[in-house]
Amino acid sequence: MPVFEYSGLTEAGKSVRGIRDAESSKALRTLLRKDGVYLTDARAAEAGAVAGEQKTGLAREVDVGALFGFTGVSAQDLAIATRQLATLIGAGIPLVDALTALVEQVDQPRLKRILGVVKQKVNEGSSLADALKEHPRIFSELYVNMIRAGESSGALDVVLVRLADFTESQAQLRNKIIGAMLYPAIMVVVGIAIVSILFVVVIPKVTKIFEDMNVTLPWTTRILIAVSSFARDYWYTMVIALPALAYGLRRWLKTPRGRRSWDRAQLRMPVFGELIRMLAISRFAKTLATLLASGVQLLTAMEIVKNIVANTLLAEVIEKARDAIREGESIAAPLKRSGQFPPLVFHMIAIGEKSGQLEEMLQNVAKSYESQVEIRVAALTSLLEPVMIVAMGGGVAFIVFSILMPIMQLNTFVPK
Repeated sequence: MPVFEYSGLTEAGKSVRGIRDAESSKALRTLLRKDGVYLTDARAAEAGAVAGEQKTGLAREVDVGALFGFTGVSAQDLAIATRQLATLIGAGIPLVDALTALVEQVDQPRLKRILGVVKQKVNEGSSLADALKEHPRIFSELYVNMIRAGESSGALDVVLVRLADFTESQAQLRNKIIGAMLYPAIMVVVGIAIVSILFVVVIPKVTKIFEDMNVTLPWTTRILIAVSSFARDYWYTMVIALPALAYGLRRWLKTPRGRRSWDRAQLRMPVFGELIRMLAISRFAKTLATLLASGVQLLTAMEIVKNIVANTLLAEVIEKARDAIREGESIAAPLKRSGQFPPLVFHMIAIGEKSGQLEEMLQNVAKSYESQVEIRVAALTSLLEPVMIVAMGGGVAFIVFSILMPIMQLNTFVPK
């Protein structure tokens, strides 16, 4: 049955928009009229219109969010929808009817449209995994493969619950890190803005009194005047140089050599390097455990995990481990040889392989590292705040000192 995106007016004159399936636009008008909605516009919700694929003629539109990598669907939205679908299927409702109910429950517009198209594909005979695979910006490879495993094993509701738990846990960890770093980031932005105003507007007016003094100024004052003059007279060079530098850096990071160098530098960074490694290991263990518990084959799971690990060095280790597993070796041995994974990880994986409890051990590894990440982020935030305050205070003190010193030492200045 076709799915339509529609807009209309209620009896009170309020504009409404939504998505609904109907045999035709005429049937849609009749259904909406029964609900007290007068149809003003309707169009078929095609997959291309949702997924940002190319359109032709008057239907061609530019998906600005897709161009910049924003899908409009948050991890929390996806987790809620996944849990609702798990509840519906667990209650014995057929998949198509469950998707129909889910489309009506979801509030997020983009996700609502996509689920409408997915329901239409499933109704036409496609599997749920294949229908979701057509929207890779929303449903990751991990998500699709877990759904496929759930359909194959007949435990789709259980897999959906695991997916919802996994998505929520990853979103919560990300939100905790972002929330902890938000205050220091705001302080940096405000500090840069204040210093920029001082150098461009305030300092030139204050230091103007020194121009006619014909005396040797302290070196701190000369530096201050030079920086202020450059910021005032050549500000446009910074406006051009900074975006150009960011663009060049981004292009370099897209090259294999640049990405590898950057990832190696990240892992070697003091303080932050260990935190980045912990985050990657936590994601590796959590994802692999979730995939294995959902019935995904080990080699397929390792391939998926390799693709979602952001660091190329760790991804190469996982790829070598996958090749070693194919040749009959254990998971722990190649991880140990790499030197990139801490002893706790490969020892617990080795124990899990021997005891047949690999999923449980991976979950324990993930929980351990998630808690360590939270502790370190909290400690780092507590340390950053006073350091940033001292740094900002030191910068302001340098400016004040550089301005006051010539004024206080007018009697001791030596004429040039």
